[in-house]
Parts: sequence; C-alpha cells; structure tokens
Amino acid sequence: MEQLNKKEIHQLAMQEVGNFLKTQGYEFLGVNSDMKQSPQFVCVKKKSLYFIVVSGCLYPNSPKKYDLKFMEKVIIHAKKNKAKLYFAGVGFANSENYNLPLLKNNSYVVNFSGLEKIL
Repeated sequence: MEQLNKKEIHQLAMQEVGNFLKTQGYEFLGVNSDMKQSPQFVCVKKKSLYFIVVSGCLYPNSPKKYDLKFMEKVIIHAKKNKAKLYFAGVGFANSENYNLPLLKNNSYVVNFSGLEKIL
C-alpha cells in the first residue's frame, strides 16, 4: 500500500475542519482546497466574516505549528477584508501504531483541538 501524500493529508484536514465548522454553525461563502492558497475557508457566523487557514500533518509533527511568513500575508488579507482569522491545524497518525506510516485505506487518529485565533 502507498503512503498518503501531502495533498491527501491536506484533503483529510479540510474534511475534518469543514465538518467541525458545520457543527459550530458557520456558513460557507467560499472553500479553496489548494494547499498554497489561503484562506481555505471563508465563512460567516453571527454577521462576522471569518478566514480559516487549514494545515494537515503527520505524527510526530505538531499540528499547532504554522509558517509565520505565510501567515503574515494572510493577516494582511484578513485586515483588508475586516475578517477574523483562525488557524486550524490537524494532525494524523496510524491508529494501530503512531510510529508506523499512514497508508491509504488505513484507519487513523486525528489530533485537532479546534480553531486557534490569529487575528
């Protein structure tokens, strides 16, 4: 079996965050699943505009880490649009053993502790 590639990891992260946002009552205005374009989610909740940047990673990498230089560009974009900016880091690991690679069609565990406020 093949290991998940970066794009597949990102897609899994997008699914996790999208489902979370739905359960929290966010309305989607736009979704951009491209890893190099941010924000991935543009949402409205209680008449406020939200930009959500999504990042996925594999264990042992921390889902809480993000590229500060990249985030600075998104901060400028959020300020121009008077949007609240959040980061959603999602970590994945093989459910049988965290130290084993995550292969396609394997079960996995998710490390996602919600949205982190940036702006």
